[in-house]
Amino acid sequence: MYKAGNYQGAVELWLQALSAYRKSNNLIQVSLTLSNICFAYSNLSEYKQALSYCEEGLSTARQINNPDMESLALYATGSVYSGQGNSNNAIKSYEQSLIVSRRVGDRRTESQALRALANEYHNQAKYTKAIEILQQSLKISQEILDLREQGRIWMDIGDLYGQLGDRKQMSLSYQESLKIVKQLEDRSDEALVLLRLGNISENVEQAALYWKQSLAIARENGNRDLELIVLSALGKIDTEKFIQFFHESGARDKEAFGISNRGIECENRYDYICALNSYQQSLIIRKEIGNREDEIKSLNDIGRVLEKQNQIELAILFFKQSVNVTETIRKDLSKLPRTLQESYTAKVSDTYRHLADLLLQKNRVLEAQRVLDLLKVQELEDFLRGVRSNSDTERGIENLPPEQQINQGYQKLIDQAVAIGKELTELRRIKPKERTIAQEQRIAQLDQQQTELVKEFIKFIDSNEVKILLKKLEAIAFNQQDLLGRLSEFNALQDNLRNLQQEAVLLYPLILENRLELVLVTPYSPPIRRTVNVTSKELNQTIIDFRSALENPRTDATKPAQKLYDWLIKPIEKDLNTANTKTIIYAPDGQLRYIPLAALHDGKQWLTQRYRVNNITAASLTDLNTKPQRELSVLAGAYTTSGKKHNFAVGDEQFNFAGLPYAEMEVSKLAETISETTQLRDEGFSFKATKPKMDDYAIVHFATHAAFLKGQPEKSFILFGNGDRISLTDIKEGAFGSLKKVDLFVLSACETGVGGNFGTGAEILGFGYLMQTTGARAAIASLWKVNDSGTQALMNTFYATLANNAITKAEALRQAQIALITGDYKNVAGSRGQMVAIEQRIRQGIPNDVANNLSHPYYWASFILIGNGL
Repeated sequence: MYKAGNYQGAVELWLQALSAYRKSNNLIQVSLTLSNICFAYSNLSEYKQALSYCEEGLSTARQINNPDMESLALYATGSVYSGQGNSNNAIKSYEQSLIVSRRVGDRRTESQALRALANEYHNQAKYTKAIEILQQSLKISQEILDLREQGRIWMDIGDLYGQLGDRKQMSLSYQESLKIVKQLEDRSDEALVLLRLGNISENVEQAALYWKQSLAIARENGNRDLELIVLSALGKIDTEKFIQFFHESGARDKEAFGISNRGIECENRYDYICALNSYQQSLIIRKEIGNREDEIKSLNDIGRVLEKQNQIELAILFFKQSVNVTETIRKDLSKLPRTLQESYTAKVSDTYRHLADLLLQKNRVLEAQRVLDLLKVQELEDFLRGVRSNSDTERGIENLPPEQQINQGYQKLIDQAVAIGKELTELRRIKPKERTIAQEQRIAQLDQQQTELVKEFIKFIDSNEVKILLKKLEAIAFNQQDLLGRLSEFNALQDNLRNLQQEAVLLYPLILENRLELVLVTPYSPPIRRTVNVTSKELNQTIIDFRSALENPRTDATKPAQKLYDWLIKPIEKDLNTANTKTIIYAPDGQLRYIPLAALHDGKQWLTQRYRVNNITAASLTDLNTKPQRELSVLAGAYTTSGKKHNFAVGDEQFNFAGLPYAEMEVSKLAETISETTQLRDEGFSFKATKPKMDDYAIVHFATHAAFLKGQPEKSFILFGNGDRISLTDIKEGAFGSLKKVDLFVLSACETGVGGNFGTGAEILGFGYLMQTTGARAAIASLWKVNDSGTQALMNTFYATLANNAITKAEALRQAQIALITGDYKNVAGSRGQMVAIEQRIRQGIPNDVANNLSHPYYWASFILIGNGL
């Protein structure tokens, strides 16, 4: 009966058994039966009775000193607390159950307790712990051949993928579960998996087939809850009946889901008051039960409806709340599998972008810049799975004073409604027949209060008080100069720009579907916003065209370079001149990360001939002001033609690498330029030999192959001369150790966007960020695979410039690029060298067809500086 969902019938049978076991003084069976009754009452939402049986079962188990029964009783107690929504007490009970089960080697209860514990952490949005614990549970259930538990764990894993939006992995997990439950002929779990498969199916006919199969099993088992859910999915039960049923049964999450669906129905028929009321009710329940992911959905729903009503400032306030809740959840995502994090971001990044869009439309540029910065941190974390938060990012997005006042009034209503909801939930857990007249009256009173509070939300947002605050908000937002003093993050950012003393500005582009937004931050004035009327489709196609032209030295790259210049630089030209700009600190968005800003062309010259360009991941993650040590020393590793060929597969990618013909010359000339250089080659250039030396030098230079693959840090790698490979994941996990003395880490033969397989470009800046986390202040990497003789020319020009002039890394790279463009090496020589001698040394051994074409951006534009440019 219990397995079929007939919990009341199960209780009646177990109570009869309990009486018999007590008469025979079979205390082991007494304890077991008490725990079973506890489970059944918990499923009936009769938690008070459930706990009393759990406590008696636990007491009996301890009385007879039976750890197996003790572990089970603790597990049952956890399930009761979980049903009540008391997650912290549930976790304590499950952890106690684990301790006991592990002590006695009860693997089955250990696996079940782990699974239950994972679900509690999942409910708390602590995904790292949930994933780790589910994997432990799955491993144990596989070792003990517990197929039933495996089926349920796969279902839980699928649910987690679903929360994070990864439909492919969700489907695979559910299919794995379905295969197992069918093998076991477990009809109850089969119905649940079929429901889930129907929910995620993109084929309407296939979805209906899954649902009908689930419905048949639900009716066969007499599972009314599941029957109503499937009927709702099939559109054969109206929303109000769905809500009422789960309202009466106390299934608050399902009730909130139904109310949210009612909001969608209202919104679709343009009844926005009904929609707001529904989304507000849903939000209250989700806050009451601590469902943070769905709380984000409700906040977004409210923001969206307010936007449709043209209440943009209020919509912004709710989208801000959504982002801030997301930021609190993101703290726990550091160790998630990459696919989970990617899909989680795909799910939330639209809110960040849309919020930035609305803020820019209202010319609230300061706040938009903050949202863009947090979005870049989020995208970086998606790729690397472990971007550490800091005191800056953890604060989320500040509310302006009028927003704070509106939010305080709103939160007061929410807190009252949540308190009422909790009291109502407790009262409804009492069976109707067992309620006193006073309790019935209190339920009616609380119901009325809750209804009135939901209505109060509509009254509140339309009140004169809020209208006055919104007028103040518009005034504050309009006066950007006044706003500067209110947002601490922006003040710190401007201080950083001033302290650089490089006449630097910060450029943030934002790619939107119908336009490009440019946000320019200068040291002394409010941020500047410029809008460019170009669609994302046209922009991305031009990026592809430009990248294609850059990778072919026989192609004229100036046409797409000018087109991109007109979109990215021309709209802010006057602003750059007004700020007397010499350095552009650039935080690119999306596919703009696959092209070098330095190679844009104004029709007369390349951008690098006018400005230094310094790429960053996000301002909140970058130390811009630390000065480098002036004593130059280099550790130079090279994979030359004298080394062995290295052929290997990384996932589905096959790589075949031979040594670089000009790597030998590259590091030899580097040593001629900078006397304190240690050279490692081929077999001597191994990870084991290289790692201990790295932090003894100001510059680490690797003339070797590397590949950065879209969305795959564990497959992105640096190749050592002897064939060792270190992935970006390895670096993140500490493979390079501490490089606090390293000012610059250079990879002179890497490639990104392998095969034109472009993503968000996070892999490029991800490498730079990782090097900074090791302690290195900056990195240089290439965006495409460059002819290595051309690489040698640029690298040796760069090092000669750095050695012969007291200039920054960013300026040295710029001067090296200018020298290759113009053929004029006077700025490379500085006061310490002869221009002709340096030029001859740099060009020595380079084929004529390369030497005569070094002005093409294929040779000089590939390399970008990421991080601290000083």
